[in-house]
Amino acid sequence: MDDVFRALADASRRDLLDQLHAQNGQTLNELCARLANAGTSMTRQAVSKHLAILAAANLVATVKRGREKLHYLNPVPIHEIAERWIGKYERHRLSALAELKQGLEQDNE
Repeated sequence: MDDVFRALADASRRDLLDQLHAQNGQTLNELCARLANAGTSMTRQAVSKHLAILAAANLVATVKRGREKLHYLNPVPIHEIAERWIGKYERHRLSALAELKQGLEQDNE
């Protein structure tokens, strides 16, 4: 999980994940072009290095198709973080809201 947090700490890597979320299965060239269109200027080598870090954190999976290497977003580690670090805090808040709603409904009866 530490690798995932480290990978997500960088804004450029989050931009790459956003691009893959918008359109999964992109080549390195497609990602570079989409980032340039989005106003993020990164060299091809920088994008490649960031993708390697994301892949090491299991946030990006690659598949070879002929000569091309397609990059896919793997949302599972992000979901695990949400469950582990966000979910447990939200459960308490949602329970409190449900109790408040029930209390208000009982007052209106």
